[in-house]
Amino acid sequence: MAYENYLKWKTIPLDQPPHLSIVIPAYNEQERIVATIGAIASHVSDLGFPWELLIADDGSKDETVKTVEDLNLANLKVLKTPKNGGKGNAVQRGMLAAQGKYVLFADADNSTPIEEVSKLLEKLEKEGYDVAVGSRAVAGAEEGKKSFLRHVLSNGLRLIVKYGLRIGVRDTQCGFKMYTSEAAKKLHSKQTIMGFSFDLEILFLASKFGYRVAEVPVAWVDAPGSKVDTRKEVQRFLRDLFKIQMNNLKGLYN
Repeated sequence: MAYENYLKWKTIPLDQPPHLSIVIPAYNEQERIVATIGAIASHVSDLGFPWELLIADDGSKDETVKTVEDLNLANLKVLKTPKNGGKGNAVQRGMLAAQGKYVLFADADNSTPIEEVSKLLEKLEKEGYDVAVGSRAVAGAEEGKKSFLRHVLSNGLRLIVKYGLRIGVRDTQCGFKMYTSEAAKKLHSKQTIMGFSFDLEILFLASKFGYRVAEVPVAWVDAPGSKVDTRKEVQRFLRDLFKIQMNNLKGLYN
């Protein structure tokens, strides 16, 4: 039935609100976006509920948009913007455009396999959480092929987050998070950070607003072709951490 379910999703537009929306931010991803879309569509189409896929392009300079549009998938939308606004901006546009009861943000490299989606969905559907965070830092997580430098920096940043913002989530930066529609709209409408560290602000806001957040162990692989400049992003991360604290003191999140 897997292929038949995929074929139906590919060719017949939904006639009801989606149960799940999946948002993928993309910047110059023409080389790997098709494989990621294929993996997601194949798996999620077989889960037995209506769903939509949104590719939030971030002003790509390559053929990402054309490549995706040429797939001609009935329940896939491409959100375009004329200029690069940052990963956080792309995710924000996707979250605010999503129509699903639940909304998943997933990275374009599929570093957390889409097969992990049911773990997060269960936390929201059956256990009543508002946000479910895929995590590489809790018992049961599987983390492969991470460089020594990224491992050291990740652990250091987690300590800074723990004591600097007092967020109860150990892994704030894994690109695999799910929200209820209400939480997604409220959190991302308050978002001010549009770069790499937007997750940090969103989870700070989730804690501030009293949302129930589950940290869920997932599998993760450091996929080849990453566009993250680790050293630069650490500097931005620390800058954004300070910005969040200042925003909060100024009452911008009230």
